Amino acid sequence: MLQESNFANDSLIPPEAPVNKAQRGWRETFDRIASGLYSLASMLVGEGEDSARLVETAVANGEVSACQDAEQARTSSRRALCGPALEILEQRNPGCLAAPVGLQAVATCIEDDDLDAVGVSSEELERMIAGPDRDRMRNWLASLPTELRTIFALRAVAGLTAAETAGMLAEHGGPKAAGWTPDAVRELFRQALCSLTSQLIQATTAR
Repeated sequence: MLQESNFANDSLIPPEAPVNKAQRGWRETFDRIASGLYSLASMLVGEGEDSARLVETAVANGEVSACQDAEQARTSSRRALCGPALEILEQRNPGCLAAPVGLQAVATCIEDDDLDAVGVSSEELERMIAGPDRDRMRNWLASLPTELRTIFALRAVAGLTAAETAGMLAEHGGPKAAGWTPDAVRELFRQALCSLTSQLIQATTAR
């Protein structure tokens, strides 16, 4: 379990009521950031101790308490989480994040490599993963090949660009991941988005 002392140093905060109120507000913001980090970690490596440790590492390495606002803290901590998460995947199954060779573009129901193409924002996606459709969404994620699930999480939830995702994979995905390119990331992300579209249609039809 995350310890509150990791996120705020009470000895540095004066006892005046306005400061205490601000401190409480920051802790509420931090709780939301930590919850989002755990969702991202669980998408990448599954729920459990590994995800909890990744959140703690991301909070420390992302220097969340030093960030100027919540959005900067969220972005910094997500980026700090992704590299170690990819390393865990590579350690579990060496070569699972290998760069594709001779990848050919395929016709999909999605032409654009953007989450907006399926009418869902990253915030809405996180709510779906944590809300009433949680089991359905997590089963869908688990059904994806490792590279599709990873690219989907890095782009749709962590907010990395295709170039940033390729760089993250090449740096942390093991010796076979050095050949990742932005074009390969875009192609596989489109495939994942098409799969998500089908999932959302099925969920709507089932209601």
